[in-house]
Amino acid sequence: MTTTIISSTNRSNSSTYKLSQYYQKRLREKGVDAGILSLTQLPENIIESDLYNKRSEAFKPIQDIVSQTDKFLFIIPEYNGSFPGVLKVFMDACNFPESFYDKKAALVGLSSGKYGNIRGIDHFTGVCHYMHLQVMQLKIHIGSINKEFDADNNLFQKDTVQFTEEQMDKFILF
Repeated sequence: MTTTIISSTNRSNSSTYKLSQYYQKRLREKGVDAGILSLTQLPENIIESDLYNKRSEAFKPIQDIVSQTDKFLFIIPEYNGSFPGVLKVFMDACNFPESFYDKKAALVGLSSGKYGNIRGIDHFTGVCHYMHLQVMQLKIHIGSINKEFDADNNLFQKDTVQFTEEQMDKFILF
């Protein structure tokens, strides 16, 4: 079973990517080898080159990763009360329906504010359902993300560690 963590922003040096690396490390320690697909890897001209059934050579390796993935873990930052537009562009650029149809996903929201992208995760859940992506019930929302990492980029707040561990354990069994 192939697992891919989607770092759902194209912002470089983001907390989203840092959290994706944390999940990757913890999943590896639990026996799951998960790759990270960062949306910083998307072609710059994805809107012109890869939407509406056109495919660029630059997008092909990304599509291959998505096609080979059985389980996705989306790490999704809050952008203007929802999820990043680049995440929707990514989903739209992938082959439909086979990229996501009847595959599984877990969702993690994060924000610099206190609610951890609750609305964005709800919005993205609707997109997932439309694409027949099975979404795990336990969704995590991490607010004030800038206060969650220690000097080694590990989560250290007791409740956040507890909830993320529970989610990862359930994701492994999902």
